[in-house]
Amino acid sequence: MPGTDSISRRVLDLLNRGVRIHSPGSVHIDESIDPARIAPGAIIHAGCRLHGEKTSIGPGCVLGREAPATVEDCQLGHNVKLKGGYFSGAVFLDGAEMGAAAHVRPGTLLEEEANGAHAVGFKHTIFLSFVTAGSLINFCDCLMAGGTSRKNHSEIGSSYIHFNYTPHQDKATPSLVGDVPRGVMLNRPPIFLGGQGGLVGPSVIEFGTVIPAGTVFRGDVLEEGTLALPRQEHACMDGREGRPFDPAAYRRIGRILRNNLLYLGNLWALTQWYDHVRRPLMADRDIHTNACFEGALEVLRGARKERIARMGAVAARMPTSIERGAEQGVLPPEERQLQERFFQEWHNIESALQDGPASTVGGAARERFLSAWAGGGGHSSHVEAVAALTPKARSAGTEWLDAVVSWAADLSPDTPHV
Repeated sequence: MPGTDSISRRVLDLLNRGVRIHSPGSVHIDESIDPARIAPGAIIHAGCRLHGEKTSIGPGCVLGREAPATVEDCQLGHNVKLKGGYFSGAVFLDGAEMGAAAHVRPGTLLEEEANGAHAVGFKHTIFLSFVTAGSLINFCDCLMAGGTSRKNHSEIGSSYIHFNYTPHQDKATPSLVGDVPRGVMLNRPPIFLGGQGGLVGPSVIEFGTVIPAGTVFRGDVLEEGTLALPRQEHACMDGREGRPFDPAAYRRIGRILRNNLLYLGNLWALTQWYDHVRRPLMADRDIHTNACFEGALEVLRGARKERIARMGAVAARMPTSIERGAEQGVLPPEERQLQERFFQEWHNIESALQDGPASTVGGAARERFLSAWAGGGGHSSHVEAVAALTPKARSAGTEWLDAVVSWAADLSPDTPHV
């Protein structure tokens, strides 16, 4: 082989395995990389860098076609295309794609055929199958679902942003765009977030929602098939623009609690989906798919840990919020009581969220669904297997996962039995 003196031992190891490396002298393969986790036939273009003992690159994958790609501790399934950029601590299932100049950080999971165009930023971002992000997007701390195929998918228009940091200086702002109990069934209407717009977290957005281009949306959409228009911003009653604001004083903690608990419930529902439903198709298929399965569970563990920590930081601020709100005379009695209960009960809520739901939660519906799932068989992919489910089986699966979400939502301190 000409020029082998300038090629590292790790690169030579991959070439000898049948990995196709263009301009091998320009490619860096770190010593932490296990060559057995890089599939023969995978293509690595010039200037790419691979790091991390957890990195796994499956058959048919292509790295760096449009620009150099740095990949560290990521797991790629079959036929994944990362066209350029930085990818760390993320999982990409079969057929997922990202364009050049991507910046993908830990906590990211893109399921089958989900994708982003160029210059897209993700962190703690979860896309169920087929969800598509346009170009020039920052969409961190979100879970998005919706759509039935690559041609009928949920879409985020170009130049979109999810606002995930508040003037209170917290990030208890995850947004749920679609949901897991229905989204995993791959039969719900897509969601459209129009370009040159934004979503202010924490939001809950129903399937079939259309938010027009150029809109910064604040709030929730709770009815399917809604054209969601922005609320009008009003001046103060005395004619002044705006009102006094103290970043230490929270005014609507109930919505923050509700939406964060719904999000955590969906993370637990997706965890159970992977544990019980995806495991048979992923864990024993091949080493690369198994790496994706283990990586997805790790992403979901990290996502739950992140959300619990962010909620805990807000809980710790409640005594100051109550004090400031009382001083300013802007804290109604019911809001004060809720903030007090949130602070007092946080330890118990936190423990429950860390432990997860008992096996009895949704148990009967889970067993009905898993019986139908096991009886299907014979499908080469997860997407095909889900598509073959009967309406009765889908209904049982959604009932099971809805029970998991409800378990988390009912941990709120404004529910009577907590």
